[in-house]
Amino acid sequence: MTSHLKTYLVDDHVLFREGIRFLLAKWSQISEIHEADNGLELINKVETVKPDIILMDIDMPEMNGIDATRKTLQILPDCKILALSMHTDECFYKDMIDAGAKGFLLKNSRFEELQKAIVEIVKGNNFFSPEILSSILKNMNKPDKNTNTLGLTEREAEVLIQICKGLQNKEIADILFLSKRTIDKHRQNILLKTECRNTAELVVYAIKNGYYKYD
Repeated sequence: MTSHLKTYLVDDHVLFREGIRFLLAKWSQISEIHEADNGLELINKVETVKPDIILMDIDMPEMNGIDATRKTLQILPDCKILALSMHTDECFYKDMIDAGAKGFLLKNSRFEELQKAIVEIVKGNNFFSPEILSSILKNMNKPDKNTNTLGLTEREAEVLIQICKGLQNKEIADILFLSKRTIDKHRQNILLKTECRNTAELVVYAIKNGYYKYD
């Protein structure tokens, strides 16, 4: 992971921000730490700061984290956003993932877990708090009204597993001895069948439907 990361903390609880800032300031990977009370304040400054990663609360005044995530990625498409919340309900992290967040971490997590999440997200992977994954697994047998009932082919399942491991299409093609164009087509079919919009949603789908076991 590259060092000298510019980080933005977006949370309306000052004491929480101060605690996270204190810990991040001691970490050599972080070069800058910026703060905002709400999503609107972030949006007004994000293009100037150009952060590498944003730690985003969900429940905030003025503009919530879901809308702020969506608007931020319209301005800075390559910015990585990690959602921080006390909520474990699926609706919250599904909305954040749909908005473009790369991961979800509960606020009661240890700092080491936050460091791990930042490292994984900056590398281009997704990260979910173990409690969130536990919630997904507990609800695996509950039907999802938004999930297409069409099953994946054996090859599509293989591709999905590699996607969950964070591999890009070219890397998957090399592993499965297929062309990148073939993998591109498989990924497109998987997205259509699962009705997922991005990689993070595919990871949730794969775990929930037994295609992938999160280590």
